[in-house]
Amino acid sequence: MSGVSFELTGGIARVTLDREDAGNAINVAVAQALLDTAMRCVNDNDIRVVVLSGAGKMFCVGGDIRGFAEAGDDLPGFVNALTAPLHAAISKFARMDKPLVTAVNGAAAGAGLSLALLGDIAIATKSASFTAAYPGVGLSPDGGMSFLLPRVVGLRRAQEMILLNTRITADEAAAVGIVTRVADDADFQQNVTDTVAKLAAMPTRALGRARQLLVNSFGNALEAQLELEARAIEGVSGEPDAREGVAAFLGRRKPNFTGKRG
Repeated sequence: MSGVSFELTGGIARVTLDREDAGNAINVAVAQALLDTAMRCVNDNDIRVVVLSGAGKMFCVGGDIRGFAEAGDDLPGFVNALTAPLHAAISKFARMDKPLVTAVNGAAAGAGLSLALLGDIAIATKSASFTAAYPGVGLSPDGGMSFLLPRVVGLRRAQEMILLNTRITADEAAAVGIVTRVADDADFQQNVTDTVAKLAAMPTRALGRARQLLVNSFGNALEAQLELEARAIEGVSGEPDAREGVAAFLGRRKPNFTGKRG
């Protein structure tokens, strides 16, 4: 009843926003379930890649506006109770060692757009759409949108999308970098499956270091980033997958990465 389902098979963790009848809107229970799930993804060494999607025909329409209305005069307290676990979950997903794929199977609005942006690889159905949504209900962004969106599309486009509440199509989202690629609805699940399988077969620890370097690069000078790169490659070079990768290269064979810690 949390509104989030979790399945782990073959190193692939599938996290699904599961409130289909409400457009997978995020309420306090969903936000807390996302945090619990994110912590599981961080701590479970058997997980090689995480996939985040929505049940039914929507990815996520954002916050549960009905809950906002029911909060009445206590709306600020309700919003605080919602954003605290949601933001903690987003931070966990962003900082974990495993790559994250966001499978945007429909409309992504408000915090749903923030979650879509969070993926290292974001795949959208042709019928998906993207909108900030917050100005439409008199609110400002949350879920990391003000951090993620300008880094992906640039400040000017982010200002247009957020301030004018501009809705864009999946193809437009791909053109400005919000999603990695767009797949026809009939091919969407296979596209996601193929991408996830490829990531699951790669050196998980090395991918984790790479995703952290990419995130940190926006706040560092060149020399600071070089130092982080040196520390990361030194650390990951002691992992079993690094030894396997070198041996496979020299042996002219396909590497068998396990994602295990050294």
